Amino acid sequence: MTRKLFGTDGIRGKANVAPIDAHTALSVAMAAGALFRRDVGHRPLVVIGKDTRLSGYMLEPALTAGFTAVGLDVVLLGPLPTPGVGMLTRSLRADLGVMISASHNPFDDNGIKLFGPDGFKLSDAVEAEIEARIADGHADDLAPASTLGRARRLEDALGRYIEFVKSSFPRQLRLDGLKIVVDCAQGAAYRAAPAVLFELGAEVVPIAVSPDGFNINRECGATAPEAMCRAVVEHGADLGLALDGDADRLIVADEKGRPVDGDQVMGLIAGSWLSRGELKGACLIGTVMCNLGLERHLNDLGIGLVRTPVGDRYVVERMRADGCNLGGEPSGHVVMSDYTTTGDGLIAALQVLAVLVGAGRPASEVCRVFEPLPQLLRNVRFGAGAPLEAAGVKSAIAAGESRLDGQGRLLIRKSGTEPVIRIMAEGEDEKLIATVVDEIARSIEDAAG
Repeated sequence: MTRKLFGTDGIRGKANVAPIDAHTALSVAMAAGALFRRDVGHRPLVVIGKDTRLSGYMLEPALTAGFTAVGLDVVLLGPLPTPGVGMLTRSLRADLGVMISASHNPFDDNGIKLFGPDGFKLSDAVEAEIEARIADGHADDLAPASTLGRARRLEDALGRYIEFVKSSFPRQLRLDGLKIVVDCAQGAAYRAAPAVLFELGAEVVPIAVSPDGFNINRECGATAPEAMCRAVVEHGADLGLALDGDADRLIVADEKGRPVDGDQVMGLIAGSWLSRGELKGACLIGTVMCNLGLERHLNDLGIGLVRTPVGDRYVVERMRADGCNLGGEPSGHVVMSDYTTTGDGLIAALQVLAVLVGAGRPASEVCRVFEPLPQLLRNVRFGAGAPLEAAGVKSAIAAGESRLDGQGRLLIRKSGTEPVIRIMAEGEDEKLIATVVDEIARSIEDAAG
């Protein structure tokens, strides 16, 4: 059974345009609610969180209406990081969790992410079943008037998440004496992140903490860490942390204002956990985008790197299958299954800070654990059609693979969240990979134009 509505990370699109409109949200809630409604002696329950986008005010009541119509009670969490929704889904023993967010995308996008009762994102098969229910209609799913759901707000959702995040930091350590810049991307962690760092003892310099519904991810956050890097230098901070709109990814900056990506963060945490005997399976689950330099570094430590398709959900699926407790992506998603069911930028930040405090050395000496190979990523936007199927594009890709044979890697994939084709080349020869990417990009532009 194939999926048409769901992509690699839930449902995503332009706000108030199908499928991110009130009508679709209502239908998704009714179908998912009916599927996960259980008769186990308690009222079925769903929790709903969101980021700070204006369109969240439209989608939240539409989802609420759909869930209550099929007999589920709804607990509204308000603005909360995505991992907080996964955590509270499990903690409250809910039947389903929902996060309204388009992650790192601009404000006029939005999305719907669904979590099962175990707090993990739904599988492709379950998402396909929800789509099938939507197609069949909801006449048999509606609850009688006497069993309609109710909705209420969980006033201490933020406090529960803050305490949960703090519990992941080693009890014997504190952040006293550290000055930390935290960029909250005008998003879901604008209150949680500064509070966590302050309560653990740090001097906090918060930036991008004034969301207005429109400015989420705008020239800030993990996808635009330049503001965070500048602030680190300007304030003489020891470290910078940049989250994205729903706070499930992290980019770090050292005291010199130089960015540290997700590959370096994963390499740092993997080495630390290995030394403490806490790295399960002696491996790290990454994606096809992980730098070859990371793979070599891990191999030197006796740690394997297992690659998955792009998307933290696929990382998590492989982690669960292989019994590993650490995985993630270069973009900054870091999944630590001893604590969370999805990427958590704040918990990843605390793991980095634990190593930094323990080492007693500057971040520039601690956070760069390997020398990355030159890697170039290019996004080529396209309209209708399938440019990757064009003969000219196939020829350019084949030529690029031939030129990089034995000297690097080439990866071309269509994004699952926006109409772009992503071209990645990696290798020892920086000029060669630039040439290969340019030639493939031009061929795609020609085919799409």
